[in-house]
Amino acid sequence: MKLLYTLILTCFLASSAQAIQLPGLDDFVEEMVARHHFDREELKQAFGQAQYRHAVINAISTPATRKPWPEYRAAFVNAKRIRHGLTFWQTHEATLARASQQYGVPAEIIVALIGVETVYGRQTGKFPTLDALTTLAFDFPRRTDFFRGELEQYLLLAREQRFELSGVRGSYAGALGIPQFMPGSYRRYAVDFNGDGRTDLLHDPEDAIGSVAHYLQQYGWQPQQPVAVRATLGEDGDAQPGARRALSDWQAHRVTPTGDTPADPQLAAQLLDFTVPDGKEYWLGFRNFEVITQYNNSTYYAMTVHQLASALRAAYTEGEKP
Repeated sequence: MKLLYTLILTCFLASSAQAIQLPGLDDFVEEMVARHHFDREELKQAFGQAQYRHAVINAISTPATRKPWPEYRAAFVNAKRIRHGLTFWQTHEATLARASQQYGVPAEIIVALIGVETVYGRQTGKFPTLDALTTLAFDFPRRTDFFRGELEQYLLLAREQRFELSGVRGSYAGALGIPQFMPGSYRRYAVDFNGDGRTDLLHDPEDAIGSVAHYLQQYGWQPQQPVAVRATLGEDGDAQPGARRALSDWQAHRVTPTGDTPADPQLAAQLLDFTVPDGKEYWLGFRNFEVITQYNNSTYYAMTVHQLASALRAAYTEGEKP
């Protein structure tokens, strides 16, 4: 029985993680040597130890955004993330205030985004980054160019940051650290926000805070402007989810914002709809909503960040204890 169990376990492990043997990998190594002067033998050794991950292909083929909106939202906007978010906010209050002032991004947006991504650094991913990116770069045809580019960026990042190539773990898509930056974003947008001479998104919450704010600023965050507001649709309203119009135009089409309505009637907004148990829930998303989708191209994701941020701001303002 013990022998049979060992054989079954061996077969399972072989099917879930195998040595990398993918067409195009050798050519990629030669490109990295020619383009970036990597040591050929070191790269061959690193890729020789990398493993193909079936679980990566399975995970990226079934994203969480395929879930119904109420189920997706409940996974992120809940008491646990609000409680941990308040603790994170209070612990890093000065850093968040400085990031908000420097980059124009509200503290609650920064906290919410980190909360959605990793529960404030508690869940940063279990997949070896080299394995994940290599698997996707050479066995996910729909986005081969993107993941080969990110694999290239990871090699460069590891050299710059002195990472051990096989020693870093992250998401199934290769995102890294407390804010889950892809390697290319890490190299472009990460900042040394605590001034210690290192840009460390894997372990340093201060660098993560500053980097998230810098990222959003670089993608066009508009300070003092809204993210999204609830809207109601009149009986004869012209609802075209995804369409973009000025607020005044939406109102002319019987789509009326509720709550804190922006003062500028010419402010452009996109109509969003979410399926809830009793029908449809409508929102108007502004430029800052689109900026959040640059972090993750999903309206579910951006709305979740917005709603968690609103809950965090309300709890923080009311002085709730974590």
